[in-house]
Amino acid sequence: MGFTAARVAASTSVAVSELPLVARAAQAPDTIAPDGSEIRLLATAHNGATRASLCEVRLPPGGLPRPIKHRTVEEIWYVTSGRGHVWRCAPGKTAEPVEVQRGDALVIPPGWRFQFGAAPDAELRFLCFTSPPWPGPDEAEPAGPGALGPPTT
Repeated sequence: MGFTAARVAASTSVAVSELPLVARAAQAPDTIAPDGSEIRLLATAHNGATRASLCEVRLPPGGLPRPIKHRTVEEIWYVTSGRGHVWRCAPGKTAEPVEVQRGDALVIPPGWRFQFGAAPDAELRFLCFTSPPWPGPDEAEPAGPGALGPPTT
């Protein structure tokens, strides 16, 4: 059985005709994340998402946002272009940064401190899937010093 609009509508509480067909990343950021990175919204409550959200995160070459942690959301990141480093640290633990590049995926659990940075010669872009949906600016809180150094953004 093929994928059809009628089949999708039958499996959801919202009719397909009521949802925008596609979302595109804007040229300019929709917002700036609490860590300082650029955010382009892709799937939010505005698009009919009720249990998760999706955005594209962009960081200029050499960019290094502030270390933060999330109170309640889990994030899954999928790197779509560029390369850089990510530091993720469980509460009460120590951790070393890992290198990331196009095609890599990772999880940021709730309560974990994290910081990421773009390589000096390449913009870093990744998709960020958040569950539950991003609740607002109070979700993120400062996480003290990160393992990648002082922020530049």
